[in-house]
Amino acid sequence: MELKDDAPKIARVMAEAGKIAGVGPMAAVAGAFSEFVGRELLKSSKQVIIENGGDIFIRSLVPRTIGIYAGEASPFTGRLAIRIEDAKNGIGVCTSSGTVSHSLSFGKTDATLIISDSTALADAAATAAGNAVKSKEDIEKGIAIAMSIDGVKGVLIIVGDKMGTRGEIKLV
Repeated sequence: MELKDDAPKIARVMAEAGKIAGVGPMAAVAGAFSEFVGRELLKSSKQVIIENGGDIFIRSLVPRTIGIYAGEASPFTGRLAIRIEDAKNGIGVCTSSGTVSHSLSFGKTDATLIISDSTALADAAATAAGNAVKSKEDIEKGIAIAMSIDGVKGVLIIVGDKMGTRGEIKLV
């Protein structure tokens, strides 16, 4: 996507994240807003957690635990979380789903979670990986796509009663 020279910085970040992940810039909007708001609030606070519909920017001086929501029927909802040990510089933890929420997805995951230093990139990568998963048999395909995106640190994908992870994902 080509932007005008005077495009706002957030539009540039969204476009770049979408380009890197192979999706459009709107796949990065919630993550970008989370991070932009969070970084602005860091001017007044040493720690912030901004959650925007499953897209989270975290800057924390202590470890944090994030519960995974994969829908009411999921055997993982309420029983699975990830532990974020180091978010001193700020990180993004974003989730996309083809079965939970109103957002457009071409895949069928109950949850596709991505961790990245860029919240916009985590959002776009979650969309890209989630779009590739049409059934439980595609979980590894989605993981491979996520991990091939430069800047993705970890991925967790849930479909029904199956899940897969790779990278910097600490399950608790």
